[in-house]
Amino acid sequence: MISSQATLAVPVSPNDHTEGPATAPVTLLEYGDYECPYCGQANQVVQAVQQQVGDGLRYAFRNFPLTQIHPYAYGAALAAEAAGAQGKFWEMHNLLYAHQNALGMQNLMRYADQLGLDMDKFRRAMHTDEFAGKIRADIESGLESGVQGTPTFFINGRMYEGPTSPQGLIRAIQEASQAR
Repeated sequence: MISSQATLAVPVSPNDHTEGPATAPVTLLEYGDYECPYCGQANQVVQAVQQQVGDGLRYAFRNFPLTQIHPYAYGAALAAEAAGAQGKFWEMHNLLYAHQNALGMQNLMRYADQLGLDMDKFRRAMHTDEFAGKIRADIESGLESGVQGTPTFFINGRMYEGPTSPQGLIRAIQEASQAR
């Protein structure tokens, strides 16, 4: 279930968006695309896993927009990063997945307003390349790590190749925790 071959090229760092304690014995990292329906399903799975595992898990997310098949994925990634700059990454992250079929610019602006973001800062971020470097770095680290599609998960730096289900991820997380 966890690959012995594919490993994370760029370790999780303070530059990543994370939930859970940095001292958790297991880090689950996802490369995701906000327009990908499988990532939308995976987001629900990850939330269930987080509830079950609790403080034993740190979850990190990196952008991997598949722009050739998902025309709104890059804009959604920008919106998440712009919200993150105002301390609301996870709130925007969850809104984007909850509304995957409505990721056009008007909707992104509405979500930002709904979250109470500073709209001038958000608009500026959406119309400049302020966060382009962060998204590009996420994509490049994914490619270096062998990511070919989304969602792709890594558990403690090793690619997870099992089912995207609460049971599969929890089993792999437990194995990783015991291997420490």
